[in-house]
Amino acid sequence: MRITPNNAGLGARIEGIDLARPLSPGDYRTLLRSLGQYGVLCFPGQDLGAPQLSAFGSRFGDLEVNVANLFHAPDHPEVMILSNKRDAEGKPIGLNDAGQGWHTDMSYSTEIALANALHAKQVPLRDGRPLGDTQFRNMHAAYDDLPPEVVERLEGRVAIHDFEKFWDVMRMRPGSIRGPLTPAQKAKKPPVPQPVFRLHPITGRRVLYCNPGYAIRIEGLERAESDAMLEYLFRHQAQEKYLYSHAWTPGDLLMWDNIGTCHNAVADYRADEPRYILRVQVMATLDYAALAA
Repeated sequence: MRITPNNAGLGARIEGIDLARPLSPGDYRTLLRSLGQYGVLCFPGQDLGAPQLSAFGSRFGDLEVNVANLFHAPDHPEVMILSNKRDAEGKPIGLNDAGQGWHTDMSYSTEIALANALHAKQVPLRDGRPLGDTQFRNMHAAYDDLPPEVVERLEGRVAIHDFEKFWDVMRMRPGSIRGPLTPAQKAKKPPVPQPVFRLHPITGRRVLYCNPGYAIRIEGLERAESDAMLEYLFRHQAQEKYLYSHAWTPGDLLMWDNIGTCHNAVADYRADEPRYILRVQVMATLDYAALAA
């Protein structure tokens, strides 16, 4: 196994391993440590079906079944299909409203996510250039650079994260087929408090865990101060120095840390530029500090 870090300090390319095969204990430990250290791991040249992707992801924690569960692989509700393709009857075969804006998956849930794993089968191209990049921000570094007075003001505070905020924004996207959340879906995902600063379960370092996709207010602050502080935190983490953008190649398996990064999908491709990606989301259900030791 060869690990090549990106120059930007976020992301690494890992070669010489076949993820369709079970991971050895040593390889598992190396990958877990690398996930914490680099935040985004790209495994090029992989070829996994839904069962193999599910098996790989489940080594790192329980796999989430999406609350809406609109599109998934046959017999694998935990494997979501992300695609702009349609079947012979013109019906969509996958979720097509990428370009969600910056967010951290599952921050709206009491049980948070450790990681996502996406496996590209088809990548949209235009003039030989891949489209549909996935962008990331380094939330370890974003915390480290916060002014001391901001850290002191927010120490021990929580922000309220709301799934409905994100969903309603997504419903307004061109091409979205999402309807309003049903009362049952809302009941499954009520607003939840999350610490603004949290200890990362692999690195043991602090991260800024507050993203514009879901965070709606900071408890214990007056509304005006809460709004101003959220605006500051969102602007702070948007600095170019924290950014890494991944350009996809068919066969890439991209695994990223959902605690130490924030991400955004770039929807710069047309309906006639096909995209097909398999996705699993790994919940943070294990003792990662012990597993990485």
